Amino acid sequence: MREHGRLEDLPADYREALTQQNLVPLWPSLRAVLPPGKPQPKTRATFWSYQALKPLLLQAGELTPIEKAERRVLVLANPGHGLEKMQASAAMYLGMQLLLPGEWAPAHRHMPNAVRMIVEGEGAYTTVDGEKCPMSRGDLILTPTGLWHEHGHDGDKPVVWLDVLDLPLVYYMEASYHIDGERQAVKPGRGDRAYARGGLLPTPLFQRQNKAYPMLRYPWVEARAALEALAADEQELEAVQITYVNPETGDDAQNILGFYALMLRPGQTLKLPVRSPAMVFHLIEGSVEVRIEDQAYTLAEADTCCAPGYSAVRLRNGSAKTPAFIFIADETPLHRKLGVFENRG
Repeated sequence: MREHGRLEDLPADYREALTQQNLVPLWPSLRAVLPPGKPQPKTRATFWSYQALKPLLLQAGELTPIEKAERRVLVLANPGHGLEKMQASAAMYLGMQLLLPGEWAPAHRHMPNAVRMIVEGEGAYTTVDGEKCPMSRGDLILTPTGLWHEHGHDGDKPVVWLDVLDLPLVYYMEASYHIDGERQAVKPGRGDRAYARGGLLPTPLFQRQNKAYPMLRYPWVEARAALEALAADEQELEAVQITYVNPETGDDAQNILGFYALMLRPGQTLKLPVRSPAMVFHLIEGSVEVRIEDQAYTLAEADTCCAPGYSAVRLRNGSAKTPAFIFIADETPLHRKLGVFENRG
């Protein structure tokens, strides 16, 4: 590999003259921004235990009332980026959010896209653009860019969910902001009911909807049933996996991050292709070993881990009797839009 000149090889007066004009020589840093063969990501393989996290989250509920927090969240930060950056990967933010009985997290809207993967509890809801979305374990709820949303809790036990946002990207682009709002009026109807049957779309008077996000809640009961049906119908299928999509267009449910559910059959080991986007794995049901290059983590229910892009990932269901179900978030839609997506097999 060609060796480039170093910054310290340049005369001090020349370096000072460059600095005075806000100039930087490229050649000393060329290999740092264009490494050979593949990127050198800051994102590290990282694991977050829900068993260790939950007591701290509940303690946050005791220490900080919702009025002082607005959103009571513990951020799942990747040490490779520095904990202060509050990011799980280059484009993904993760946070565990707590809502206690009787609380209301006030309405606002913001530029980053967000989704909520419900971890535990019943009785809470998110109202998005006037649609009230009940929260049950494993449900995926969208709060897309610019849409009003708020959270409420009519139940009697704490509710916890995993937030996944494209905040690091939007913040890096200097496009991140929020606007506070008033409590929303709830509109009748729910997209998860209107689009509950595959291949059947509402077309009143032969017209298709033109809403960018016609379906905001993806119930886990439906996703789980789809995975079980796929596994039964396609018994030779290596990967039993579904993608959360816009039911009107078939495009990804949101435009920056991709979301999937994966079922591992009892005893199954699955090698994933080496691809450019970073991935997040959150276990909904079962127990799974996730091996990311030379790092291995055993995920119990509600545990989460992150894999950098261009990593070899192997998943194994250690149970010989029961399937395991994993929620996956990744940066694939962003990579495809930018033309940098790679699948190295």
